[in-house]
Amino acid sequence: MTTTTTGTVTSADGTTISYREVGQGPGLVIVHGAMQTGHTQIELAGALAGDFTCYLPDRRGRGGSGPAGADYGLAREIEDLEAVLRATGARYAAGVSSGAVITLHTALARPAALSKAVLFEPPLGLDATGVRGALERFDREIAAGRVPAALVTGMRAARLGPPLFNALPRRVQEWLTGLMLRSQDGAAADGPTFRELAPTQRHDIQIVAEAFGGFAAYGPVEVETLLLGGGRSQGYLRSALVELERVMPRARRVVMEGLDHGATQNAAQRGRPERVAEEIRRFLKG
Repeated sequence: MTTTTTGTVTSADGTTISYREVGQGPGLVIVHGAMQTGHTQIELAGALAGDFTCYLPDRRGRGGSGPAGADYGLAREIEDLEAVLRATGARYAAGVSSGAVITLHTALARPAALSKAVLFEPPLGLDATGVRGALERFDREIAAGRVPAALVTGMRAARLGPPLFNALPRRVQEWLTGLMLRSQDGAAADGPTFRELAPTQRHDIQIVAEAFGGFAAYGPVEVETLLLGGGRSQGYLRSALVELERVMPRARRVVMEGLDHGATQNAAQRGRPERVAEEIRRFLKG
């Protein structure tokens, strides 16, 4: 069994960021995505623990970390990652989905903080106006206590639902999402439920809307970068990696056939963490 310890750092605005620590060797910070905490990639960290000390922060507003704060935005997320890198001495970061957006923008804004970066399917290339409109609808639905509706709004904005789910009428999507939430209520779980995490989806929608100004904006990124994705993931996610490889001078792309956007998650969530770890290890050690 992998030994896990915990720690905290203080970000630039005074917010406490909690993290798990697993393994030994050079430091690697793994930045989770939407509807997740650091624990969501604990098996990925375990698969890397023989070669790297993995740090799994809970992003602000969830898990053991402090609140998002009134001034929340991409700049705060960059400061949080930078604080973990500085406190732990880690020089590598791997970001998952919206966590990959944070990692990419850290490499752009704070290149001295990183030696290498791994980006797993950042949700770039979406229509920013549509995403901002989804954010307004999400806020109304959360305020009205319509959690299933809000989660469907977020999923539709990010175009991340399974194909069969996406083909259903919205009212059916909301009904199925409500069933999923009720199945978790009161169940023993290592971490918050989707219902508890639901309000944090706003943060991920916000940073995706804030981040993307066109792929050319990432041309100045000089950090050596692995662009990692699954062959079964949504088309726009695969296209984003192609575009990033085209504009980033020190990036290379690897497609893991048969895997999808959930590949980095723990096995119980249908992830394939060992397969993802193989590619990360090869890149960081190479």
